[in-house]
Amino acid sequence: MLKKELIHELSRVLAGGRVSTKEPMSLHTTFKTGGAVDVFAEPSSVEELKRALELLKGERFYLIGNGSNLLVSDKGLRGVAVHLAKGFGDIRVEGTTLICGAAATLSQIARAALDHSLTGFEFAAGIPGSLGGAIVMNAGAYDGEMRQVVKSVTLIDYQGGIVQKGVEEMRFGYRHSLLKEADWIVLEAKLVLQKGDASKIREKMDDLAARRRAKQPLEYPSAGSTFKRPEGYFAAKLIQDAGLRGFCVGGAQVSDKHCGFVINRENATSADIYALIREVQRKVKECSGVTLETEVICLGEFDE
Repeated sequence: MLKKELIHELSRVLAGGRVSTKEPMSLHTTFKTGGAVDVFAEPSSVEELKRALELLKGERFYLIGNGSNLLVSDKGLRGVAVHLAKGFGDIRVEGTTLICGAAATLSQIARAALDHSLTGFEFAAGIPGSLGGAIVMNAGAYDGEMRQVVKSVTLIDYQGGIVQKGVEEMRFGYRHSLLKEADWIVLEAKLVLQKGDASKIREKMDDLAARRRAKQPLEYPSAGSTFKRPEGYFAAKLIQDAGLRGFCVGGAQVSDKHCGFVINRENATSADIYALIREVQRKVKECSGVTLETEVICLGEFDE
């Protein structure tokens, strides 16, 4: 199928969503960088997503969530970026269970839990991601992880088949899940929490938010913690010990506030951020012998 024919067909089947061309990915990543993708498609329902997947068989496409752990090349992306629209963001509460769509943000889910005096999700309130992305990478903070609250996940494969998998089938590990191994897309998940006291839940959320503000460079665009925690070490300390606090490449910087964060300090390009990450990895390996792996996922072409 020719590209213009594909765009036409996507526009037809995504009548409730939207399709655009040459969409800047800087609008869809928390680094605020990245070139344009050929086609940006937003299905608004499961049926529209199924139709889009049918059309995209044999085509290169990327599933984009909240963009909070993505670094997209300045050269952009060839192919189609698929982003689940707000129709996938519903949150329903049934007793102590929250049934949440993949596009719901973690902050929205935390607020819903607070509104219903449910505890156990406070750790995720400040993570700037969507539920789908959080499940893919088993996101966590402050001794909490998604696997602690997930009961089951509803998934769709690239052929349009829908299944539900229990938490034990999701193969959750440190920044890992089944979705790192197989082509599935999160549609929704059931989260099981516990009844709690709303004032105590709010107090804990406020405390964690204050700790984030004090220790993390939230005033700058970033993708949160840039590097995974090496076993037996802390990435931020390794970076600091390598003398890289405040280290810059172009407009990108290792945060003075938290060395585990690479920030877009001043109109950085994705190339700046990528080069800085690679230099941090090189220097830390040289100084400590430890190989730092990124939490951030790089999409597109980058010059080494």
